[in-house]
Amino acid sequence: MTEGVPRRQSTLDEVAELAGVSRSVASRVLNNAPHVSRAKREAVERAVHRLGYVPNPTARALATRQTGAAALVVSGEDPSIFADPFFAQVIVGASAALEDADLHLMLCLAASDRGRRRVEQLLRSKGADGVMLMALREDDPLSRMAEEAEMPVVFGGRPVGLDPRWYVDVDNVGGARQATEHLISAGRTRVATIAGRLDTEVGRARYRGYRDAMLAAGLDPYPPEVGDFTESTGAAAMAALLARHPDLDGVFAANDNMGAGALRALREAGRPVPGDVAVVGFDDLAAARIADPPLTTVHQPIEALGREMARMLVALIGGQDPTPLILPTRLVTRASA
Repeated sequence: MTEGVPRRQSTLDEVAELAGVSRSVASRVLNNAPHVSRAKREAVERAVHRLGYVPNPTARALATRQTGAAALVVSGEDPSIFADPFFAQVIVGASAALEDADLHLMLCLAASDRGRRRVEQLLRSKGADGVMLMALREDDPLSRMAEEAEMPVVFGGRPVGLDPRWYVDVDNVGGARQATEHLISAGRTRVATIAGRLDTEVGRARYRGYRDAMLAAGLDPYPPEVGDFTESTGAAAMAALLARHPDLDGVFAANDNMGAGALRALREAGRPVPGDVAVVGFDDLAAARIADPPLTTVHQPIEALGREMARMLVALIGGQDPTPLILPTRLVTRASA
């Protein structure tokens, strides 16, 4: 090298190229951000040492800037989903935990192509400090986006076909098993189920709990009649079950909305509850308490689900590595079973 000619400063792009990683991953390593694998971190550090790279202070400040917001993303198309009693309680819990951490809560729907594009842009542009994902279905594009995201992501409920590192869930299998066992212990031997969507892990898990309880009692499980967690589909599923199995004497509905629909269909069919058919739901929403008759159900701590998701996300944003969390359920006995 000619004496007196200053050596050109290496760039972040050159560091990334030498390390075999993307520019954003290299930036995260240099800013000591979490959620980068050890192998990639070490590759970037070797490249920095070899090139003698010195970060630009202004760029470093921009890279470490936080938005002060966390996003709750739900894979649904109807904005009214956030008014659903279940999601409303999740929002209350998440909002309280984020407020304690001085983070704002953003709400996003992402089932339509347009909604997914907005969420993908949010993830790529770091438009939030972290994301909570809920209501994912099998092969949901959001799962792929979450895997590629360069920000903390916490799942509310485990997605089908994925084994995420960070999630908060409830004991869906155990709660459904307890609900079915309650019906069996009351002398019900012809117990059917109204399952939730089977392209969701919650739908599959609650059906597994029902099936496990039936088999353990030496009873044949009925093929599931499937609804989409709404009252109307619960009523339609109950009517289909009555047509197919008129002698059934018990029903486990995978959530309270469908349980309320089942009660309506039984009332319209002239089948007394619980004298003729006993019914148990899941969630312990207000709808269960005001149903006619009041619905026996499995209580899940919905507000705590939102709160713990947000706490886990805050821990990740802060550089910690929390462990997944499964929240307990319990049976609440009322007049329907």
